[in-house]
Amino acid sequence: MTPYLEFAKKAFAREATYRMEVLTEIGSLVLRVYILRSLWTALYAQNAAPLNLPLHSMITYATVAMLMSLILEVDGTRLIREKIREGTIATDLMKPISLPLYFFSDGLGQTMLHALLVVPSLLCALLLVHIDVPSPATFAAFLLAFAIGYGVNFFLNFLMNSIAFWTLETFAAQLIVRWASDLLSGQIIPLTLFPGLIGRVVFALPFAAIYSTPLLIYVGVIPPEQWAASIAVQLGWLAVFSIAAGAVWRAASNRVVIQGG
Repeated sequence: MTPYLEFAKKAFAREATYRMEVLTEIGSLVLRVYILRSLWTALYAQNAAPLNLPLHSMITYATVAMLMSLILEVDGTRLIREKIREGTIATDLMKPISLPLYFFSDGLGQTMLHALLVVPSLLCALLLVHIDVPSPATFAAFLLAFAIGYGVNFFLNFLMNSIAFWTLETFAAQLIVRWASDLLSGQIIPLTLFPGLIGRVVFALPFAAIYSTPLLIYVGVIPPEQWAASIAVQLGWLAVFSIAAGAVWRAASNRVVIQGG
């Protein structure tokens, strides 16, 4: 694992080079927290609060979702698309390393820097909003669900970028999936606000495993007796996407070898 740790360290150093971008990202997140606080406060003033989600929980939900996005919006697998366009993917496949692990390590290095940004972002956000603090057991369950959601998100991005082996460009497909994920993952709107059949459908989609499950655990909408079932669903989606990603990668690798003679 030593080479992959080095890849992660280099990715961390590369991301830390652009200090102004780091500061801008923190400022952008704090601004979005303020806007969402104002938005939900105004909406709750005009409408009845949803069941099990009062205003203080909604503000906590929105703020924690913003902090999670610092990590989940990192896409280390975009290197797949870049390497295919540059034509370097063929020589990379000849190297004595696992390329999927390399992409994961590169993304992990970027993620570690963004994870550090959570601390100053949280401190700045606390100047604008109050965030509920869960019990240690709830927070531990949240972190576990968050880690699994990170894995689901990685494999989803991996699959999207691997399409470039056949199409060379994946921007349009990724844009559609990104929009669907932002709306249906619970990042922007809690999935509990979707009524009836629509609500059951969005909870059944894999996007819910990325944001919704950890967030609903954090704010207490998913009670302790349902943690195991909710995390089991996440693990199911993680297994599905990891198997699909492995199959697509093998097919893509064979495609490069065949075309290269």
